[in-house]
Amino acid sequence: MEEKKRVEARENDEKKKVITRLKRIEGQVRGIQKMIEEDRYCVDVIIQINAINAALKQVGFSLLEDHANHCVIHALESGDGEASVQELINVVKQFSK
Repeated sequence: MEEKKRVEARENDEKKKVITRLKRIEGQVRGIQKMIEEDRYCVDVIIQINAINAALKQVGFSLLEDHANHCVIHALESGDGEASVQELINVVKQFSK
């Protein structure tokens, strides 16, 4: 039971970090909307879009890492690893497109 509580606390901490990062990205998207409304220079808008794409990728990598370190390892330890590893491989392939 103690092990579960520790994992949940870690997950809650990670969840807070991801939510904070997504809120920051949301603000960046609103900033781009404002840039478009203000007819800002196209290159400046594109640079900001690239920054958002990079930030979203980082969130995705963070979630992939968390999934591998918790869900996949748990599946391996409980004897259900093959399906979990294949799922992870498929997600990584999709994410890297």
